[in-house]
Amino acid sequence: MSTKFSLVGNQTAAIDLSLLLVRIAAGGFMFTHGWGKLVKLVNGNFEFGDPIGLGVEVSLALTVFAEIICAFLILVGLFTRLAAIPLIITMIVAVFVVHLDHDFGKKELGLFYLINYLVLFLSGAGKYSVDSLLRNK
Repeated sequence: MSTKFSLVGNQTAAIDLSLLLVRIAAGGFMFTHGWGKLVKLVNGNFEFGDPIGLGVEVSLALTVFAEIICAFLILVGLFTRLAAIPLIITMIVAVFVVHLDHDFGKKELGLFYLINYLVLFLSGAGKYSVDSLLRNK
């Protein structure tokens, strides 16, 4: 690829920038999904589904862990591959259990998040991350 028309200089830089953007979107947006659930959990309101039979409290706590803690870790790029695992599981449950009988429109966002978390699991956080800072020390 000619660098004459390249916005970021080279393919490696483009990939690292792309991973940063994916992390900001997938981590930041998911954090907003989890915020309401965190408030419910802190307030002792356990009105939540129990899609895989773990109990309502456990299901809510695990979802909050994934959507708040793991989403934040993804956002900053810390323990990215490890943090992606609970989010992948959460999205699999959302898409293939909770919304199994719903039309594609209900599954679409969960599938989109799932694909992003799979990409981050496979690729890692990229250069612009805390993981990269720790690796280079």
